[in-house]
Amino acid sequence: MSEAEAVTEKNVAERLGFKDQDLIQEFGYDEDVDFDLRDGLEDLVGSELLTEEDHEVVDGVILWWRSEDGDLVDALVDSITTLDDGGVVWVLTPKSGRDGYVPPADIEEAAPTAGLHVTTTPAVSSDWAATRLVARRKK
Repeated sequence: MSEAEAVTEKNVAERLGFKDQDLIQEFGYDEDVDFDLRDGLEDLVGSELLTEEDHEVVDGVILWWRSEDGDLVDALVDSITTLDDGGVVWVLTPKSGRDGYVPPADIEEAAPTAGLHVTTTPAVSSDWAATRLVARRKK
């Protein structure tokens, strides 16, 4: 990876709102994930992403999700069990036209059931769309 590409990947990681020393837990890892994005996240926070088996309290979650992965509500509920107050969940799905594409409406429908709501969907990868979810505010 060139220096310019590394800077770009770090900028993408920063755009996700993470910073040095944040703990990020990753769900749905497979051989099709965006390795440049993962590397950018690890470089930014200064550590490896935590796995699904880790039980530390985390600042954020990266959930790689494909249409054939099962029940999104269950995955979202599982992903927030170690999420710190104020933490974010980023659902990364294959973009339209790619294998495993998940319509945005599926995420918008699943999020409230899991106690989350959609806030933004920035561009982060050529193959993956990102959707930011946060806990619903308590009234």
